[in-house]
Amino acid sequence: MIIHEGYENLHLIAPVATLGIFDGVHRGHRALLDTLVSRARTGKGESVVITFSPHPRLVLEQNNKNLSFLTTMDEKVVLLGKANVDHLIIIEFNTAFSKIPSCDFIKDILVKKIGTKYLIIGYDHHFGRRGEGDFNTIKKCAEELDFRVEQVQGYHTEEGAISSSSIREALIKGKIDEANSWLGYSYSVSGTVIEGRRIGRTIGYPTANIKPTSRHKLIPANGVYAVEVKIDENLHPGMLSIGSNPTVNEDLSLRSIEVHILNFDNDIYGRNISVFFRKRLRDEKKFDNLTQLTEQMGRDKEYTLRLLT
Repeated sequence: MIIHEGYENLHLIAPVATLGIFDGVHRGHRALLDTLVSRARTGKGESVVITFSPHPRLVLEQNNKNLSFLTTMDEKVVLLGKANVDHLIIIEFNTAFSKIPSCDFIKDILVKKIGTKYLIIGYDHHFGRRGEGDFNTIKKCAEELDFRVEQVQGYHTEEGAISSSSIREALIKGKIDEANSWLGYSYSVSGTVIEGRRIGRTIGYPTANIKPTSRHKLIPANGVYAVEVKIDENLHPGMLSIGSNPTVNEDLSLRSIEVHILNFDNDIYGRNISVFFRKRLRDEKKFDNLTQLTEQMGRDKEYTLRLLT
């Protein structure tokens, strides 16, 4: 996949394009991308994904500090590459860009700059100023500008159409199984290992405290999870705790992410690692003393080893 920063000086062959945020690049997105790649190959053209950075909500919403997303741009690039897309165009999103009327965007950028011959959009897609661009708007513009447009229906489960918002809601509730099923892969969080209080080491369960790479990365619900930890290119089983550690902390407003990597004792302070959520083990709990906590962690370890090894 060739990555383009902006849309100037492109030389694409009969581009079949789609556009959107693609947060999570979930199974619904993959169904659309599979159609995109198929149409491009049938028409002997190139498949093109157009996305925006930063996320439009970070630009358009004044109170954006608490916004959270499923994927960073780097993660999105990796996932889109796995979908066999030929080109990824990343357009800078700013206030001026947000004011472009939808038909002007189609005419001046999609058609004139990118050379789109065939546009594929999702079932609920909106774009342009105030979200005025929908399938009917695009279809009307397509007739005037002589390019084809196709709308792909959403990927449905028994619960309804898969969407980024439904996956975010599942993660916020700690429903890892549902989220992973809808994503089509295990949700992950990446970050830097930072110094902690080292209490885990005193009870035989040293932990790596993780500071997420992006402050807008969605962190699942508080609790204990079975995870796999990626260090360099190697995966290690681990049990991860998200929350305030109420057994040892008085300030319950502080939220941390700590992972105990099983059968691993290397120094990884300052290193970047990724954790892949495989299973939720239990809720966070306050124990009466460290002995009870240690005993529970022993049970968590046994369960994690059964799940992951």
